[in-house]
Amino acid sequence: MRHRILGIDPGSRTTGFGVIDTDGSRSVRIAGGCIRVAQLPWPQRLRRLFDGIAQVAAEYRPRELAVEQLIFARDVTAALKLGQARGAVLCAVLGEDIQVHEYSPKAVKLAVVGTGGAEKAQVQHMVRLLLSLPETPPEDEADALALALCHAHSLGIPARRRAAASWRDFRP
Repeated sequence: MRHRILGIDPGSRTTGFGVIDTDGSRSVRIAGGCIRVAQLPWPQRLRRLFDGIAQVAAEYRPRELAVEQLIFARDVTAALKLGQARGAVLCAVLGEDIQVHEYSPKAVKLAVVGTGGAEKAQVQHMVRLLLSLPETPPEDEADALALALCHAHSLGIPARRRAAASWRDFRP
């Protein structure tokens, strides 16, 4: 069975998105990119994020969404803006009957790279390898594709086996 997954890495300046098709063991990149809004006033940024993600969801019709969980931030203003951007992204797909799944940055890195403390460049490299891409995707797009891959890896895996410390430890 084919699953179409939309991965989104929300940001207040740049939001990455990636669409993959997967059968749970093999995944293929369908689309990806970044919505850049840094130059716009705040309310227009949210509108542009909403419209951009709604357009991606309408065009590619994913069944599931993998989005990054909010993480603790020391800068309260930045955390609030990120939360608002994430809210705009989630609202953009709510009318499309899409299942929403949230993953921590550490869980995504663990699923894609094999270590929860991976660097951005390692994530980009593994995304390129796992999806057989001709070139390394930009950072925000790679993060979004990594979210989609993280969710793809969880499909059909019994909950008792998801807790493996590394993909090297996983036994089907």
